[in-house]
Amino acid sequence: MNKNYLIKSSIPLLFSALFASHTTFADEVTSNTLSLKDVFNLEYAANPVVTPDGKHVVYERRSMDIMTDSVRRNLWSVALDGSSHLPILSDSKNHFSPVFSPDGTKLAYLSSKEGKVQVYLKDLASNSTARVTDVSMSPSSMSFSPDGKYLAFSMFTPTKSKPLFNLDFKPKDAKWAESAQYIDQTNFQRDGMGMKRPGNMQVYVVPTIGGTPRQITQGAHDHAGTMTWAKNGRQLIIAANTKEDAEFDMLNSDLFSIDINTLKVTQLTNMTGPEHSPQLSPNGKKIAFVGNEDNGKSNQLSQLYVMASDGSNIENLTKNLDRSVGVVKWADNGKGLYFSYDDMGKKNVAYVSLSGKISTKTSNLGGTNLGRPYTSGHYDVTPKGSVVYTASQGDRPADLAIVNRKGKTIQLTDLNGDVFDHKLVNKPELMTLKSSVDKRELQAWIVTPPNFDPTKKYPLILEIHGGPHTAYGPGYSTEVQLMAAAGYVVLYGNPRGSTSQGEEFANLIDKNYPSQDYNDLMDMVDATIAKGYIDESNLFVTGGSGGGTLTSWIIGKTDRFKASVVAKPVINWISMIGASDIYAYMSKYWFTDLPWNDYEQYWNRSPLSLVGHVKTPTMVLTGELDVRTPMSESEQYYGALRLQGVESSLVRIQGAYHGIAAKPSNLARKIGYILAWFDKYKDETNTED
Repeated sequence: MNKNYLIKSSIPLLFSALFASHTTFADEVTSNTLSLKDVFNLEYAANPVVTPDGKHVVYERRSMDIMTDSVRRNLWSVALDGSSHLPILSDSKNHFSPVFSPDGTKLAYLSSKEGKVQVYLKDLASNSTARVTDVSMSPSSMSFSPDGKYLAFSMFTPTKSKPLFNLDFKPKDAKWAESAQYIDQTNFQRDGMGMKRPGNMQVYVVPTIGGTPRQITQGAHDHAGTMTWAKNGRQLIIAANTKEDAEFDMLNSDLFSIDINTLKVTQLTNMTGPEHSPQLSPNGKKIAFVGNEDNGKSNQLSQLYVMASDGSNIENLTKNLDRSVGVVKWADNGKGLYFSYDDMGKKNVAYVSLSGKISTKTSNLGGTNLGRPYTSGHYDVTPKGSVVYTASQGDRPADLAIVNRKGKTIQLTDLNGDVFDHKLVNKPELMTLKSSVDKRELQAWIVTPPNFDPTKKYPLILEIHGGPHTAYGPGYSTEVQLMAAAGYVVLYGNPRGSTSQGEEFANLIDKNYPSQDYNDLMDMVDATIAKGYIDESNLFVTGGSGGGTLTSWIIGKTDRFKASVVAKPVINWISMIGASDIYAYMSKYWFTDLPWNDYEQYWNRSPLSLVGHVKTPTMVLTGELDVRTPMSESEQYYGALRLQGVESSLVRIQGAYHGIAAKPSNLARKIGYILAWFDKYKDETNTED
């Protein structure tokens, strides 16, 4: 291959030329098959909040705005029998994060309807609305005081930077280069935000009738996340990491009680790991929270605790559950709590009594992660104990459903019937298999193309999740479904290191990633081929983040794949230290020492160490603004591939951080480039009846 081939000109030509000439996806996509344009037609339900009278649910109806290339969030309500599905606030602006006052008469929410995001309050009896705040940064995590007279919220609060040096002789009206940026923070950047501004998340209190928000937390520490009021309305219980070495102890946080009048701070917990998400019991006597003791492992189970409101008598309610606890909500009678957790690729809602007895209410949350099939989903609970949740259907994004205490389920919304009712979309099919490494049971899912015929041969795409401590499941995925619509069988699964299968399974890659997760993925490919409908000469592989790391690891170990797309990868663990926004975390929990003390463990687990073996044509694809797995990692790999003479290309997704799918057009571009690259190398002659 010509090594002087210019990347600047090659990528646009590749994308446009392939889609101009390709017939199976771009030109012959019919009205009954998903297309890239459908990315902008998707909607889904999120963040359901049951009204205090238990008769309706308010939720965020999220849709794609093709003119602003963004996700639009509006507020709708639906009765819990599925009737009266009506808008509350639905227009071109964003209205989101609804919170009801304790007496149910008022609804607070965030909105961008007047420009910057502000807090608004809607009186439900009169239908009148008042703007509560006039702040320069976006509020979050709103919480009503027990009497409904105050709202607490968190907000980023900038501080003035203090440069070490400044030129002080600049003439008036002279046009000089901007001043240098002086940084003395360990964690000086944050993915999704770019360079971290001086300042921290602080907590504020504002009267619900409007007024000046009053800052009640101080210091160079972040105070963010769920917060709850004491029953007397005088204290707020919040989570914060106030340790002196907080920048190097990123997981740690404790619970504090703050008197909103005197600003007196009382520490309630002091575990070695993170305590967060405090929730006050209905009678005000107990506080529930999520946390764990830090055991130094790369994956640690979050557990559900309760304690007295003064921080005494801490009890672990989920010590016998080998899964991490998610969102927690008290039952109205105060006798137990509801919580979410992932199990075998599915997100569940369960109830645990104060004695520790656990019962599962539903295992069907999902559909709120549109890009790839990660476990996802939101829920709320009615006063009678029914669970309202975002339902996973596998072949379309989330709708709302409700399951009562007897297990009867009713679907409440149908947000995507206009898109999916007339299209052929196959649901993921579960495949279980044994690992060739140690005979552990593995889970994988297969999505077949529309009009699938098992007597024919199809090309296969192996799609690998990131994390690495996350989980895929049978939920909806735009990426997977569009790959299937292009004529590919798509395989994805949960190799060792994935969550939702217990702490021991996840920590099989502790200080050992990548490793035998490679073997698990190859076992999944072999098990799919054994079904008889895969063209073994047309195998392709891709993955993002940790999945990009594994993709580059795979092609360094085997040349069985016709082409690969390595998305937002870690290529060189040594160069990641200091470059990523989580380097202090990675060096502490993923390795046993710093790279200059023990470079071999970093290098031996770096895909760059295997690049000399790579023969697979490879595209490297990353967001231009990514600071989680920085562009420099992709540039290293692309340069190494070129030096090796491997057919390769580099795609820089403009305006994208690590979460490429944040902009709908970038989600479509990512999928388009992957399919264009695979189609370029796919051998059509090997697909046979």
